[in-house]
Amino acid sequence: MPIVLPTLPEPSPGETGPYCVIAKHRALPGRADAYEQRMLADLENTRAEPGALQFHIHRDRFDPNVFVIYEVWKDLGALRTHFDMPYVRQFVIDSADFVDGNMEVQWLVMASEYIAAH
Repeated sequence: MPIVLPTLPEPSPGETGPYCVIAKHRALPGRADAYEQRMLADLENTRAEPGALQFHIHRDRFDPNVFVIYEVWKDLGALRTHFDMPYVRQFVIDSADFVDGNMEVQWLVMASEYIAAH
């Protein structure tokens, strides 16, 4: 089953910080290592996008089939542009070979001031 891209919630009124997302998903049994490699193949393309402030792929220490992606985008428009990139569309298609169900997504409002990573 392919990942279904979620509807992106609009920023809160008065929100000035970046647009943040956490996506959690589970690899199919026996597919986690291959899925990790598939995600890492697009990492530099994603980080090179002008609106990408942070993009990190994590793997759960206790359940290596679970992945968490932490993303920080300049704004909602930057994330929409990301979802329209051909390599992202291909990733969504390819994910059917690796993912067990849809992502669990959290849409975050940054409460602290955004400070770029060192």
